[in-house]
Amino acid sequence: MPPKRKRTTVALPRPPPMQKRMRRAKTICSCSSPRFTRSSARSAFCCYEEDVWTEIANHLDAKSLVMLATTCRWFRGLIMEEGSIWKHVCLRDLQVPEPRHVALNWRKLYVSAFDGSHSYMFRQQEKHIDWMRIGAFSVESSEAFLTEKLIKPSRLPEGDTIQKMLESCGSCVLDKVRTGIWIADLQLVRCPVCELNTCDGTMQTLDARHIELFLSEGYKNGSWEYELIGRHDVNEHADGACGAIFDMKHLKESSTSAVFNLKSWVGKPTDWQPKAIITLHAVAVNTNLQKNEGLQVKYHAMRDGPQGEVVSIRISQQLL
Repeated sequence: MPPKRKRTTVALPRPPPMQKRMRRAKTICSCSSPRFTRSSARSAFCCYEEDVWTEIANHLDAKSLVMLATTCRWFRGLIMEEGSIWKHVCLRDLQVPEPRHVALNWRKLYVSAFDGSHSYMFRQQEKHIDWMRIGAFSVESSEAFLTEKLIKPSRLPEGDTIQKMLESCGSCVLDKVRTGIWIADLQLVRCPVCELNTCDGTMQTLDARHIELFLSEGYKNGSWEYELIGRHDVNEHADGACGAIFDMKHLKESSTSAVFNLKSWVGKPTDWQPKAIITLHAVAVNTNLQKNEGLQVKYHAMRDGPQGEVVSIRISQQLL
């Protein structure tokens, strides 16, 4: 027989008088709540709280949202099909208020706004040189004030045709403008007069479009085209090539006045880099120019069909 193992004992302190020892019925284990038991863990994992995940998703960027949507069907349904998330993310990243009406899917609107697309990718791509995104602004009225001068107008032009307004004061009022979110870019393109790709002549264009434009069938099939609505020649030296678009309803508001405070955003006279500013209801650009003989300024607009609403605006400057 093997030798008996010697027991070792540990002396425990004797409990104080009148104190009873508590008997432990079972060992300590993980929480036995029905919601968190192992048998229900899988079902609890699938029963997501939609409001909680929606709130979390509202703080993610677009790339993270897409990655989260690929994890399972539940997240795909919540993120890719639930419009409120992409609506929040779109308004957040564009930094604009919610428009009154949107006809298209918010996820598609976000993609068209942030996938690197610009109008010259669809029209005259061979003329395009470079571009930069300025930002987004909101149009709440159906009228826009267009100008080539960054001076606050003492009175608004009215009563004449657009061409006469441009000739008299270098600005005009455009009606039947589609309300909602507008996206503004600054485009640099080759001179439209010649067909030579080696031409050194360039043209600066303030290019603004309604957020739904690139998803509209009339734009994609080419039935909507830009039309020249006016032109103006500056037959003397111009310090800069300027252009601005304002929502008429908010032209006199304090938030818009920042556009006319040139010291706050226009570069110094020897700074030749284009500068831009965008507010809640306006956008403007300026590029300082070296000695020149003047500018030719052109105004183009695109409508969603004959006599339709204006869905895109261009203000272009070219050296004479």
